[in-house]
Amino acid sequence: MNFKTLSFKNAHGEMLSGRLDLPLGAVPDAYAIFAHCFTCSKHTKAVAAVSHALSRKGIAVLRFDFTGLGDSEGDFSDTTFSSNVADLISAAGYLNAHYAAPKILIGHSFGGTACLKAAGHLPGVKAVATIGSPFDPAHVQHLLGDAREAIEKSGEASVTLAGRPFRIKRQFLEDLDTAEMIEVLPKLNRALLVLHSPVDEVVGINNAAQIYKTARHPKSFISLDTADHMLGQPADAEYAGSVIAEWAARYIDARERTSNRPPAGEHHVVTRIGRSRYRTEITAGGHRLVADEPADVGGTDTGPAPYDLLTAGLGACTAITLRMYADRKAWPLEAVTVSLVHRKVDAAACRDCETRTGTIDRIERIIDMTGPLETDQRQRLMEIAGRCPVHRTLHGEIDVVTTEKSPAGDKDT
Repeated sequence: MNFKTLSFKNAHGEMLSGRLDLPLGAVPDAYAIFAHCFTCSKHTKAVAAVSHALSRKGIAVLRFDFTGLGDSEGDFSDTTFSSNVADLISAAGYLNAHYAAPKILIGHSFGGTACLKAAGHLPGVKAVATIGSPFDPAHVQHLLGDAREAIEKSGEASVTLAGRPFRIKRQFLEDLDTAEMIEVLPKLNRALLVLHSPVDEVVGINNAAQIYKTARHPKSFISLDTADHMLGQPADAEYAGSVIAEWAARYIDARERTSNRPPAGEHHVVTRIGRSRYRTEITAGGHRLVADEPADVGGTDTGPAPYDLLTAGLGACTAITLRMYADRKAWPLEAVTVSLVHRKVDAAACRDCETRTGTIDRIERIIDMTGPLETDQRQRLMEIAGRCPVHRTLHGEIDVVTTEKSPAGDKDT
């Protein structure tokens, strides 16, 4: 995953620490901001997993630490729900100034509620997604336990949250009463996706029902089934991110996307592998896919193997070439199915090969053409299959020029 570390100032001039996860080898289709949960950080596993899932779908994600948390400056005890909303607006301003205005806001738990509030101040935002978020930000008060009384009486108190001590001031409690989400949601005027687990024991599913009921269309709800509040299982976070990316694509105007098509005659492909065994991200002509290896050879089997992609290229080229030729001749070709098998075989078994020892690559190609074609038309199409560009490339001389790219300044995971 490509990313950039960055920082920007909040409304009080304090530097907030952020990370921009970028799609592989292409200009993003859109930019999004991810707001983490109460007292969490941009490095929380769920935040990272959702962000990675979105970037694999072509969406760049800015995730940052709210004031006083993670690597950001400021005193957490001076923050409020309103200051979190202000931090989101500052993050959007940074993106707008240096990249592009965010079109999507995504928030986990308390961060999701902040996104709902912030959206009204960001005209460029087209869609908002919440994950396990409370309807009322005052919901977090239950996390304070007995300390709430001490805060109201003394003005502040130390509270242990997720095993860490935090100072909470009375202003935090007072600010929660001004959120008025019952008035904010009907005026959201953005596409809304509510994701929530029915077994969430931190923020009950009734919160999702209230958010959904109060907001106006377009709105959608996705159940996270057995997921816990923190999306502790990687598969749950991956699912949430993938769903958000597919859903948000509907609300990103395709005319506003930057064209990444290479010049005619050039085919640009970028591949990248990280530490996830053999799973490899691919961008080809602006399209994104994944390659992997089967589990029995140490892979995670999340995509086709490289040789599968190679033969798929031949199969696709064959089918497209036949379709083009038949259309040009106005022949009644209704459909073409190309089945391919790649294997290594003994060179001696190939009568027409120059190589006589060792093994060679063999691709067996079976073409099934349907439609009321004449015999001579079928014969001609079979001849044309052998002339498809990829077929000729595989049989021709290929010059692969390999160089190492100079180390860049940006960090990669």
